[in-house]
Amino acid sequence: MNSRLLVFNCHEAWVYQLRLLGLPLDIIVNLSGRHTRAWDEAMRPIPPNARLVTLQDVLAARETYDCIIAHNLSDLLDIKSLPGPRILIIHITLESLILEQHARTGPVEFRSAVSQYVRQTRTHVVAVSQFKGRSWGFPDDVVLLSADAADYPAWQGDLTRGLRVCNFVLRRPRYLLWDFHQRAFAGLPVTLVGHNPEIPGVAPSRGWADLKETLSHHRFFIHTADPHLEDGYNMATLEAMAAGLPVLGNRHPTSPITHGVDGFLSDDPVELNRFARLLLENHALAAEMGRAAQRTVSERFSAESFRSGMTRSIARAQTTWKDAVACAALPPGTLQDRAYCPKSRS
Repeated sequence: MNSRLLVFNCHEAWVYQLRLLGLPLDIIVNLSGRHTRAWDEAMRPIPPNARLVTLQDVLAARETYDCIIAHNLSDLLDIKSLPGPRILIIHITLESLILEQHARTGPVEFRSAVSQYVRQTRTHVVAVSQFKGRSWGFPDDVVLLSADAADYPAWQGDLTRGLRVCNFVLRRPRYLLWDFHQRAFAGLPVTLVGHNPEIPGVAPSRGWADLKETLSHHRFFIHTADPHLEDGYNMATLEAMAAGLPVLGNRHPTSPITHGVDGFLSDDPVELNRFARLLLENHALAAEMGRAAQRTVSERFSAESFRSGMTRSIARAQTTWKDAVACAALPPGTLQDRAYCPKSRS
C-alpha cells in the first residue's frame, strides 16, 4: 500500500484506530445528520498523518486511494463514481437499524438488498463483531475494536461513583436497556458523560485527555444492552477496561466480562445494585477487578489485533476490486467462469 486511505467521518473513536496502520488518511467531514459536522475533538484528537476534507473536494480531485472506508450505504452511494477498493464497516446490528429508523422493510428483504448492492459495487464488508456481522449476513470478516492500557493514566478510583459514557440514551432506551439501568443503579452516585441534550446537567467530555482523566477517577463502569440488539460491550466499555475499571451490566452472551473476575453481571437489578454498592465500599476489590479488566482487553482487543485485522481486510478489498476490474476487461461473450466475475454478467 503506497497511497492514502479515505474514510467517512463517523464514529470518531473507531476512525481514530486507523492511525495504527501508519498510513496517510483523508477523513471526510461536513456530513449531514451528525451532532457536529466537523471532527468531534471531544471524542478523539485528529489522527496523526490525517487531513480533513469535504466530499465535494474528494469528488472533484478524483484522487486514487488504496481503500475507501464507508460506514453505511449512503456513504457508498456518495462515492460510487470514485474508482478503487472499498470497505463497508458494520457498526450496529440490522435489527437496531430497523428499530432506530422505524423502517418498514423487514430484515430478510433488507439483508437481500444490501447483499446485492455490495456485490454489484464490489464492496468488501467488515463487521466490528461476530454478532453484528451475523445480523447482516456478513460473518466472514470481523475486525474487533481495540483499546490499549498504555494510552490511559493509572487508575485511582478515588471517586465513589459509577460511570457511563453514552450518547443520546433517551433516544435509544430499548437498545441500551435504559429502564434496567435506572432500576439497577437507583440511589447510587453515577456520572453520565456524552451528548444527551434531553438530560439536564449531562455533557460530553471536553476532549480525550479529559475523558481519560474521568475514567481514572471513577470506581466502576456501566454497560447495559439488549442482547437481541447490541453487543455486551462497546468502544467505551473497552476503554474503561483498558483504564482499569471493573464493568457492571446485564448478562449478555457477547460480554467480555467474567462475572466476579473483572466485573459483575446480573439480570436482577436489585442484585446488580448490591454489586455496585460493594465496589463503592471496597476500593481494593475494585482495583483488583480493574487490573483483571485490563488483562482481558489486552488479550482480546489489542491494538495489534486491530492493526493486523484491518491490514488483512484492506488487502481483501483490494483483491476484490482488482478481480472486478479484470472481469470488466474481458471481451463481451467470454465464458464467465472466473471467481471474480459476477454470475449475472454476460
